[in-house]
Parts: sequence; C-alpha cells; structure tokens
Amino acid sequence: MNELITDREASTEPVESPVRPLPEPELEAYADGFAALVDTLPSARATIGCIVPAYNEEASIAAVLESLLAQTRLPDVVHVVVNNTTDRTVDAAAAFAGAHTRLDGDGNEQFTEVFVHDIGKNPDKKVGALNYGFTLVEGLDYLLGVDGDTVADSRAVEFLEAEIASDSRIGGISAIYSIDDREMKGVIAPFLIAGQRAQFAAFNMQNMLRGRNMAVLGGQYSIFATKALRDAMTANRQTTPWVKDSEVEDSLLSLQIKSAGYLTKISARARADVGGMETLRALDAQQVKWNYGAIELMWPGQRGDTKGQPFHPNLRLRWWENLSMAVNALTRILFIVLLAGSLSIDAFVFGPIWLIPPVVAVLLNLRIALSMENRTARDILFAVLILPAEIYMWIRIGHFGRAWAKFASKKQVDNWAAQAKAERGSGHAYLAPLLIVLAAVIAMVAIWTQLTPVVQSSVLWAGWPVLGTITVLQTVGMFSKLVRRHHGYKV
Repeated sequence: MNELITDREASTEPVESPVRPLPEPELEAYADGFAALVDTLPSARATIGCIVPAYNEEASIAAVLESLLAQTRLPDVVHVVVNNTTDRTVDAAAAFAGAHTRLDGDGNEQFTEVFVHDIGKNPDKKVGALNYGFTLVEGLDYLLGVDGDTVADSRAVEFLEAEIASDSRIGGISAIYSIDDREMKGVIAPFLIAGQRAQFAAFNMQNMLRGRNMAVLGGQYSIFATKALRDAMTANRQTTPWVKDSEVEDSLLSLQIKSAGYLTKISARARADVGGMETLRALDAQQVKWNYGAIELMWPGQRGDTKGQPFHPNLRLRWWENLSMAVNALTRILFIVLLAGSLSIDAFVFGPIWLIPPVVAVLLNLRIALSMENRTARDILFAVLILPAEIYMWIRIGHFGRAWAKFASKKQVDNWAAQAKAERGSGHAYLAPLLIVLAAVIAMVAIWTQLTPVVQSSVLWAGWPVLGTITVLQTVGMFSKLVRRHHGYKV
C-alpha cells in the first residue's frame, strides 16, 4: 500500500489554486463596500426610561418636556406621573403625549414616546409617583429621574449616558444643578435665588473635588442603572427603590446604592436648572425638610423605620456641613454679644486684623461665583457686597436650628405637607428663628445689665480670645478652600 499514489501526486505539473486573489484595486473596492454595508447595520444601544413625577407643575411642565424632547440623545420613553395635583398639570402635559421623532447630529432618526399618567391622590406623594414610574421602566437599562420644574442643557442626557456607561461600577450620576434665575419679580426673590445658586455651587464643587463622588443623587435630574436599583432593593428587602419613611428619599436611596457596592457620582458636564424657592416661607420649609431628613440619616440608632448610619461615607459631607453651620452660628452670636458688651462699657478697641476674616470670606464667595458656568452679574454682586451673603447665612442658620429643634422634639411631622403648605403661601413657622433671636437678645441684655462692672470685664476678657481663636481656625479653613485647585471644573 505504501507504493500506491494518486494521479495528482504522480504529476510533476504545478497545481493551480482554485481561489484567485483579487487585484489590489478590486480588493480595495470590496473592502470599502463591505465597510459601508457594516455601517448600515443597526447597532445596539442602551435604553433609557425617563420618569417625571409632577405635583402642581402646570406652569413648568411644558418647559420640562420641551427640554427633554430637545435632547441630543432622546430618552427611549418618557412617563409623566401626575399625583395629588390640584391644577391643570395633566392638561399641560397631555399636549406632549404621543410619539416624537428627531434627527441627531449624524442625521440618524431618534424616536421616543411620551405617556401621561394621572394616578390621582397618592398618600406616598412624590415617592409613590417615582415607584409607579419605576414599574414602567424597570426592564430598561437606565432610569432618568427628572423633576417637574427642572430644565436641562440639550446634551445633558447624552453626557449622563456616556458617563454611566463608561464604568459598570457606577450606580447613579447626578447632573450639576443650578437654580433657574429667570422671570423673578420684586426684591426678595432675586436675593433668595442668588443665595441658593451660591449654595448649590459650593456644594457641587465640594463633591467634584472629592473625586466627583456625590453624596446625594438628587431627584431633580439624575440617571440610575436599573440593575443598581434592583440590587439596592434586594439588599434592603424593599419592593420599591424609594421608601416613604425618609424626608430625603433621594439621599436614602443614594446611601443604599453606595452600600450595595456601587459608586454615586456627579457629572462633569451634564447641567440642569432647578426651580428655586422665591419666598422666605417656601425656602424655609424646603431647607428644614432636607436638613431634618439628613439628621435622621446621620443620627445613631433607630428613628421609626429609618436607621441612622453616622459613619456612612456618603454622610461625611453632611456631618461637616452641620458642624460648619454650628461654628458659623457660634462665632456670629459671640461677636454680637461681645461687641455689644464692649460698647456698653466703652471698652471696644478696633483692630484692623479683624478685617482679614471678612476679606477672605468675600474672596472665597467670589471664587465660587466665578466657578459657575452660567454666572450672572447678580451672582458676582451677591459674593462681593458682603451683606447679601451674610444675611443669607443667618437665614441658613435658622433653617439648621429649626431642623435640629424638630428632630430633638421627637414629634412626628409631615415635612412634605409643610413644604406644600408653605409653597401655597400658608404658615408662619419660618419666623420662629427670628422670634427666638429677639427673645435671646432681650434676655442677654437684661442679664448683662444686672452684672457688676468687674464681672462684665471678666466676661469680655475671656470671651474675645475664645472668639479670636475660633475665627482664626475658620479663616484658615476658608483660605485653604480659596487656594485649592478646581482642576478646571465648572459648576
């Protein structure tokens, strides 16, 4: 058998290959045609479901939906969930219901559909609306939460999707928030809006300089990985992502996402303008609710269904914020008391060194204002005129004081209802800090006049050095923030 060979093996003629290589011009043409064919094939992309909880948003819901439909990256579906409303929010939103298409920058057609759901009276309010919306989009890759008064930059969704898709460890990303400063009337509203814009800018910059780790994925404009939401639900034995037993449902959910092993971030580029509070009454109710809810999360032990997590990494900034506000209140009260006492016995001597702290504070406020992407002349004036920022600081001190007093009373309160009431123009709780300060001033004056000159001098002798030491430490802290690099971030 070893001697058996085939006819082909016996042939000494070269065998011609059945496949002939294409000439180079034909090969290039084939490659170009194949590449063009591949480009026409549909490519898979992540899916985004947008939830817009809306309560009495008749005046703003149209602008919100117009902003969503103008995005360079359309959400795949938009669900407006109207709850407990007493105005014509449903009618305003219904004008946008149905299918919408638009071309992206590359000429490709995008499609989305807007649905409007009126769920009527819902005892869980915004939390109930969010959870209702979650059931509608939980099969998609991402959930985009948008408040009914928040308008975003046209590329916000595009930026949020790119950032969250870039790292599977990210559970949620918040947009960079500022306050909408258009269409304001009077004197109080522009002042309060400028203060809120400065407050948001400082908070956002703090988070950006902490590796863009965001303590709170605010519901105003944030994107969540639905897998992260499901993991957080499983870890906490919840049937819904948001729970109604916290005053700050977005802060609690952020903590849970972080505890489930995900990162919570603030976007580097996506921006959104939030509706601000234009009255002292409304601002007080909002800020007290936020601060009260944060204290509940910070405080050790169990308060109702919410367990305090004082050492949670997302709460470190909250602790620092409360400590900073306590020191700010202490230094201001001490200064007023000691100054009044010194003047009453002709013992006050002015020293130029006391000008250093306010100068550093103004420079820091100015740097924060200059870090705003869409700053206005009002933002700059708020920073450099000293008095507006100082008045707003006293207002914030009142908010923190009221929140801590509410928490210490252990009285069950519905701060959601209180905020809704305040936004309607009802209630006078916001005046409580002012009345307390007036009562304290009257009491201190009465006590001071009863002291002997020797005791008065001793109080001043001990008080000024204490105030000076605290002020020096505060000034050093402000200066360190002033000279810290911002790495090109804009808020």
